[in-house]
Amino acid sequence: MSDPYETTEQHLERLLRRALNSFDLPDSTVERLGTALAHSSSLHSSHHSAVLHRETYRHTYLLADGSPLTLWELVHSGGRDTAGTGAGDGSRHQQHELYDDEGEAQVAAARLTGGLSGLSAFSDENPQADLELLTVLMSVPPTPLPRVYAPDNSADHARRVLRRAENPDCPGEETVRLLRAAFAHHITQIFGRQCRVDGREAGFTLYEHAFLLLDGSETSLWEVEHTATSDGRHMCEVYGNEQAAREAMESRTRIS
Repeated sequence: MSDPYETTEQHLERLLRRALNSFDLPDSTVERLGTALAHSSSLHSSHHSAVLHRETYRHTYLLADGSPLTLWELVHSGGRDTAGTGAGDGSRHQQHELYDDEGEAQVAAARLTGGLSGLSAFSDENPQADLELLTVLMSVPPTPLPRVYAPDNSADHARRVLRRAENPDCPGEETVRLLRAAFAHHITQIFGRQCRVDGREAGFTLYEHAFLLLDGSETSLWEVEHTATSDGRHMCEVYGNEQAAREAMESRTRIS
């Protein structure tokens, strides 16, 4: 994973260049990384199956002020050979994601492994039954779990969630202003399932990002991640309430 002959500056440049979401890193984190003097990388966790290879790496940097800073790198690839490479040797197309928060890295890893875990529940022979099962699963209310809020730069977390939303009806300026007062948050995966949309596999995952505000009130963003896109890429949509998020998932399963 690491080249023993590359400098910390070269290592960091390579890491940021290949990450699909490096623009999501807070500006303050990128600025602090500019003072990195040394680094250490290690494998944190891994998951390997016929349909997914996923590894999480921990990159720790020693900064000029003597403090450490850790980046979490998620590396994943599908189980099929990379299309169009012509290699024929089972090589996989790897994708890289970077996070400065371990919790966000865990959520992203769960998105990959959790969404695929339900694959055997669906079949190619009856896509309509798959659709009906998906609709029923989405309509089942989640079992409430106690929230443990973490005060961890939550206003910036809310900003990043809203920034990666691609749906035009995502929460607007009023929500943005409200979440500037967020000082703690809690992330819960509400739903994750794989089904077939227009004859191809697509994954759906629903997350609730709950925020605790300075006045003691709570509010949530509902994030839908799915691959029901024309090219199979991951797409993120964000909604202000759970019903709108579930309706968006259901409408995506009916793409024709």
